[in-house]
Amino acid sequence: MLERLSLRQRLLLFFAAIACGGVAALVAGLWFGATQSAETGPDLVTAGWIAGLGLLAVVAAVWYLFDQNVGRALDRIAAGLRTQAHALGAGTFDPGPARYLGDLGPATAAVSSALGETRDALAAAVERETGQLSAQKAQLEALLSDVPAGVLLCSGGHQLVFYNGPATDLLGAGLAPGLDRQVFDYLREAPLIHAYDRLVASGDADAVSDLMVATLDGRRVLSGRMRLLDPVAPRSGYVLTLRDVTADLAAHAGRDQLLEEIFDRIRRPSANLRTVIGAMTEGGDSGEALSAALLEEVRGLTGTVRALGERYDALRGAWTVLPSTRAEDLVDGLRARVEAAGLGLTAGASDLILRCDGFEIVALLSALATRLSARGEARDFRVEIAEEGSGAMISLDWEGAPLAVGTLETWLSEPVDTASGVTGRGVLSTHATECWPEPAGARAALRLPIHEARLAVRGVKPIVRQVVYDFDLLFRSRATAALAETPLDALTYVVFDSETTGLRPDQGDEICQIAGLRLVNGRRVAGEVFDMLVNPGRPIPAVATSVHGISDAMVADAPSVNEAVRRFHKFAEGAVLIAHNAPFDMEFLKRRELAIGQNFDHPILDTLLLSAVVYGQEEVHSLDALSHRLGITIPEESRHTAIGDTIATAEAFLKLVGLLKGKGLVTFGDVLTEVRKHGKLLKDLNA
Repeated sequence: MLERLSLRQRLLLFFAAIACGGVAALVAGLWFGATQSAETGPDLVTAGWIAGLGLLAVVAAVWYLFDQNVGRALDRIAAGLRTQAHALGAGTFDPGPARYLGDLGPATAAVSSALGETRDALAAAVERETGQLSAQKAQLEALLSDVPAGVLLCSGGHQLVFYNGPATDLLGAGLAPGLDRQVFDYLREAPLIHAYDRLVASGDADAVSDLMVATLDGRRVLSGRMRLLDPVAPRSGYVLTLRDVTADLAAHAGRDQLLEEIFDRIRRPSANLRTVIGAMTEGGDSGEALSAALLEEVRGLTGTVRALGERYDALRGAWTVLPSTRAEDLVDGLRARVEAAGLGLTAGASDLILRCDGFEIVALLSALATRLSARGEARDFRVEIAEEGSGAMISLDWEGAPLAVGTLETWLSEPVDTASGVTGRGVLSTHATECWPEPAGARAALRLPIHEARLAVRGVKPIVRQVVYDFDLLFRSRATAALAETPLDALTYVVFDSETTGLRPDQGDEICQIAGLRLVNGRRVAGEVFDMLVNPGRPIPAVATSVHGISDAMVADAPSVNEAVRRFHKFAEGAVLIAHNAPFDMEFLKRRELAIGQNFDHPILDTLLLSAVVYGQEEVHSLDALSHRLGITIPEESRHTAIGDTIATAEAFLKLVGLLKGKGLVTFGDVLTEVRKHGKLLKDLNA
């Protein structure tokens, strides 16, 4: 029956209860005073005390009921409405706390429902209007991800704004690229600064600057080209395209060294020969001895030339970059050219990927088949490509007598294609291989080995190609404001979580898994994730394994705690750290500061305390409870894993930022002031 009363009727009941309780307390006090001894008369003082205490008790009781059923309920409704207004995808509004507030609960539920419907309708309209744009954006990302060169887009402050998959491969040795990080974290600074200054000084909108730069660890040498986005802007961003030339430089250096050795080793015997020949022309009695010396020098020179030739043949294949060609495609191309000449071809090829120039190999084999046909040797051929060691063997056979070696050599000296003029010997030289005839039972064959090949079904690890970008970073102000005055949206965050062998770092418990992800410009950056199993250097108790599922066998070959913490410190460099119940995780990290020679002096935000700021200290603030309020689903298999809890914490933080703004908390300092009001709940770690 009470639930049918309106809010005004309920408030009237509270005041009626106070009035009735006050009258009852006063009557009880007067009655008690009147019943005192007749000798002393009515005890009005005692009666007053009793009435006053009774009235206070009534007011306290009514205040408690009012606070529980009205005050706290209104706070919960306000928090729920703020969640609906600022946290997208927060689920449906729960009117349960307003069950004693008359029509307020249904009214707020209706407002929330209408807001959700309006937002859904708007989102659907926007999605319809931007569907084509999104498809074009996806196509552009796919095209950019397949560009073979590494492409970086940097702001005028040299922060990364865009990078594609090949750039990740080029720069990812030791530390994967990250948005809003300085490019100097990956590449040597001087060549980039010099190229940038040259372009700025030129003032030419079409100017480009070629450069050569090494990665920060010195393992790779990259050839690059830089172009400014807006040469007239005071601090223009720029595009940097990169290509790895480390192997090219090594190949050129090896070739130059070999050529230098060839000339050096031939020059000295040649000088000796000139001396001997000069002595022979002068005559004398030593002609026989000189002839023997000449013969010896010629033999030595011949051996030197042969040895150098063998080394040259072995190395020349490394000096030519050959594409990957599927065996089936090579056979199909050969069949097309042979059949176009009026000849027949059957084929059998393993599912191989060959390192060769398919056009040149097809031209060579079809030219040989055509010449065999012109001599009347055969009109029907069979080609087979089979795996042989680390390479493959191409066999072109026919029914008839084997081809003479001399004839084959003559044909190899002739062009395989009238358009290109490349000879068969040139094709073999490019591939550092040979071709020879041999009998094959009742048939004859030509053999042509390819030195590098692999089965296409070996499950080669796919190359993940993606483009990562946020063009808003090009226009972000880099003002050096104090952290307290910095807007929440202008900060870069690293959300993290750890799994441990136990809950007592002071008693030897250690990290066995650590995970983190970066938030830049208010969104998660795909691919910028840190997830690492850690060898804690001690057994993992069974009770801990039952919680997070990490066993001793899983971490046997994992990095040590010091190494993992050092890598995570680099990953989190320059960011605000975010965790749920941060003091627990930070205690494990700070114990390793001395060992790694780095301090975790990052600013820190705790989603547990942020939840208290938004929803009040009296609520439950576990990660599960917070996720439920914000409509975040944590898959059961991901709960109590470092990366699963990290993702949930990141999603919660992104929604909490909107709620904090709704309360007028815009800067880091605003949030820190409110957080410190909840120090009894959890310690704030910011100095």
